[in-house]
Amino acid sequence: MASAPRIGNDPQAPKSIDLQELARSAPGKKPVWSHQSTDLSLNLISCTAGQEIGSHVNSEVDVVLVGVEGTGSVEIDGRSHPIGPGHVVVIPQGSQRAMHGDSAHFAYLTCHRRRAGLMPMLSQPIDAR
Repeated sequence: MASAPRIGNDPQAPKSIDLQELARSAPGKKPVWSHQSTDLSLNLISCTAGQEIGSHVNSEVDVVLVGVEGTGSVEIDGRSHPIGPGHVVVIPQGSQRAMHGDSAHFAYLTCHRRRAGLMPMLSQPIDAR
């Protein structure tokens, strides 16, 4: 994963990230770049034609998806929405979604409120002694 360029020596200084350049540097890599702050989680995802992010549900947060390069689609609760550079889709919390790359190279950015880490799930109850 590429790390964000720093401005000077201050890690808290605002940064300018060229998302298209990052996406072009690693076609088909998921994720290409990520950033976590106290409040936000950002992920740049790069797909090649036919690559998908399978259907899943995020029950914790709303997600903003921004098209960066190429074309693809996001399916939300069974309805397909085309995505291209500059297109924005808000995916409501609890929606079932999947992404699909249509062009030779498709990249998009996701942004959502940072959430707690996933807790491991036990398949069987632990016997309390």
